[in-house]
Amino acid sequence: MRIIAHLSDLHFGRVDEALLEPLRLRVRELAPHLVVVSGDLTQRARPSQFLAARRYLDSLPQPQVVVPGNHDVPLYNVFQRFFQPFHKYRRFINEDLEPGFCDEEIAVVGINTSRSFTWKEGSINAGQVAKVRAKLFGGPANVAKIIVTHHPFDVPEGRDENQLVARAEMAMKVFAECGADILLSGHLHTTHTTHSAERYRIPGHSALIVQAGSATSTRTRGESNSFNVLHVTPGDIRIDRYTWEPGKNEFSHAGSEEFSRASEGWHRK
Repeated sequence: MRIIAHLSDLHFGRVDEALLEPLRLRVRELAPHLVVVSGDLTQRARPSQFLAARRYLDSLPQPQVVVPGNHDVPLYNVFQRFFQPFHKYRRFINEDLEPGFCDEEIAVVGINTSRSFTWKEGSINAGQVAKVRAKLFGGPANVAKIIVTHHPFDVPEGRDENQLVARAEMAMKVFAECGADILLSGHLHTTHTTHSAERYRIPGHSALIVQAGSATSTRTRGESNSFNVLHVTPGDIRIDRYTWEPGKNEFSHAGSEEFSRASEGWHRK
């Protein structure tokens, strides 16, 4: 079994400072094999915010797979936005905008869906999808294949469909060929889990699409700060949600969802 802590939308520059130490303690206590952060490490992509994010990441367990979000691209510095959009991210966080991790039980691939020519919207292109295929296609059947993006491949009912990553249909067809099991994302500051088959009608394939809320931002959008923990085995996945409880000054377990593997994908138990 592999334990993955899935954090998103930290937004250094606009964090609730009271949450940082309790979050750090809870994640360390859970002893994950991997920490995933699905974008928006900063609020305005400023050096001081990236430095604070870097220091915080260094205090969490390793290894980590971290991808950029749209807030990690400069907004007001027009030159950097269009000509060096990830200069500060590369300087402080990681030269690799699409890192990965692989062992005998999980294969994790990060994809950078943030773009300099849009503010909120994300996109994925054919070249990125081809790289994912090269990394995941034909891998062992007992290895869970996990894709990490900032922008989501599905949205909860009632949310703006424009928040979906652009070219999602094209990407999902290839992800299905690769046998992708889980797609992790953030961006919406909302916790949400669904099956890819509910939106993408691809015969014989249904991956889990798992959305994380904001772990530490003050912009909670009506939902408590939270993060997810995935317990992954070849045949079962359990997703635990931890939410902030001010009265207890801790992130507490708030519920679990369990899924089992079938011939056409993952099903809720």
